[in-house]
Formats: sequence, C-alpha cells, structure tokens
Amino acid sequence: MKAYIFPGQGSQFVGMGKDLYDNFSQAKDMFEQANEILGFRITDLMFSGTDEELKQTKVTQPAIFLHSVIQAAVLADFKPDMVAGHSLGEFSALVANKVLKFEDALRLVSQRALAMQKACELQPSTMAAILGLDDEKVVDICASIPNEIVVAANFNCPGQLVISGSIKGVEMACEQMKAAGAKRALILPVGGAFHSPLMKSAEQELALAIENTEFNKAICPVYQNVDARPHIDSEVIQENLVKQLTAPVLWTQSVQQMVADGASLFIECGPGKVLQGLVKKINKDSEVASAVVPSPAAS
Repeated sequence: MKAYIFPGQGSQFVGMGKDLYDNFSQAKDMFEQANEILGFRITDLMFSGTDEELKQTKVTQPAIFLHSVIQAAVLADFKPDMVAGHSLGEFSALVANKVLKFEDALRLVSQRALAMQKACELQPSTMAAILGLDDEKVVDICASIPNEIVVAANFNCPGQLVISGSIKGVEMACEQMKAAGAKRALILPVGGAFHSPLMKSAEQELALAIENTEFNKAICPVYQNVDARPHIDSEVIQENLVKQLTAPVLWTQSVQQMVADGASLFIECGPGKVLQGLVKKINKDSEVASAVVPSPAAS
C-alpha cells in the first residue's frame, strides 16, 4: 500500500517549486492562482527571495503547502491508499485525499500562518530539539519545570523530539535534558512555541476559518497528528485540525499505525527528504521515496 506524506515547516529552500512552474502549465496556473489568493507574489519569494524572507511564518507555510500540493497535482500516477502530513503538511494531505479544494486549503494555511504569527508576538516563546533521550523522559522533564509552560511538541522519531514553550521554560528544560543524558538540546530558530498551549489564540482564529470552509468526502484515510489514527469523517478531521495547533505532532505514532495498517511504501511529496529519514528511523523495513514528477515532455 502507498502512503503519501507531506512535510511541514523547516523544509523550505530558495528556488523551491520553480522547476514545476517552468515545466508544467497546470503548475504555473496553480501558482498564479495562489499569488492572486494571497495578495502578493509568493512565487517571487519562493523562486528568488532570500532565506530570511522565506523564513517568515506567513511565507513559509503557504510556500511549503504550494510546493507539496502542486507537485502531487502533476504526478502521472497519483493514487494514494493513505495520506499524512507533518503539522502544516496535514493541509497538503487533505488536498491530496480530496477533503479540501486547493484554493480553500491555501486560504486556511494562510490564515493559520498569520494567526500563529500573531500568537508568537503576544508572548515571546521558542522550541528546542532534543536528541538521544527517551520520549517518556522528555515528557517528564517538561512537566517538572515550575511556573513555566513547556511541553513535548513533536514526536518526530524515537530519540528525536522537539519541545515548545516559554523562552525561560525551554531554556530550563534544555539544561535538565542535558543533565539527564541528552546528546543534544538545541534551541531552534523559530518564531514561537508551535504545538503548545501558547498557540491558544491562533486555535480560536483557525476554528472560525475552518467553520466557514467546505470539507468534502475523503478518497482515502488521513492519519492525523493529534491522535495518529486514520480518519475519513469530515467533522472529526475539522476538529483535529483545530486541536493540532496546541497539541503535539504524533509523527512516530502515525507512521507506526500506517505500517500496522499495511503501508509498505512512503512517498514524500514536497520540498526535501526530512520525512523519509524519519520514517526509516521509525521503521527501518519501510520503503521510502521522493515523489517523481513526469518529464516535461510528457505533461
């Protein structure tokens, strides 16, 4: 069974998507439609902007979404048996399994990014990568930090977690993680504490936007971040998308469940190969690949 997986924030690079724009008329049309919907030429920032411009949450999230979804759209034989996306990638996955229309999902991604950026500005906060420590130990240390918000935010693969919270809380937790034997406890260059209670204000904004968006019947299950379970019911999918902003990304558990449900090949659709690396660390027997677009002559 084929599982298509879609990356989240951090996979962006300058030049992303330009080959699609240049070689496929369908891709060019979708990119131009995106420029119109967003009200600025995101293609200019994606194709020839600076790393700094591309790093802004309001640019990064729609950029990765566009690269992922447009790449999937031009694939010659796109027939997923199941889909999943890491954080932001869940929106790409929901376009791939026909739950969301491209333009509706892009609007939601843009609104989500702006709401998250606003939440980041309300309270200075950050995230940190923790390597080489048991998941349970990371969770316990986060819970033990007094008077600060700090939580496990991304369960990326065994021994690789990301924590999220107030700057002081994350710094204190990092010191304790190192003392407990972590190989690394590294503060990440992000705008704020994604997937933590500090995103509550963004959650409320996203809930309103989702309420006003049409969700359709899925053609295959989406394994969602908040519970690592397969879903096709649109109401449940909507609820989980909202919860995702303040809940941890259960990527390890999602991949394990997909394997248990028969996934033998994981195809990453979008910029980079981060998710393929994580899948191999979660289950070394799984086959992984990057999505391969047809040659331009065939388009």
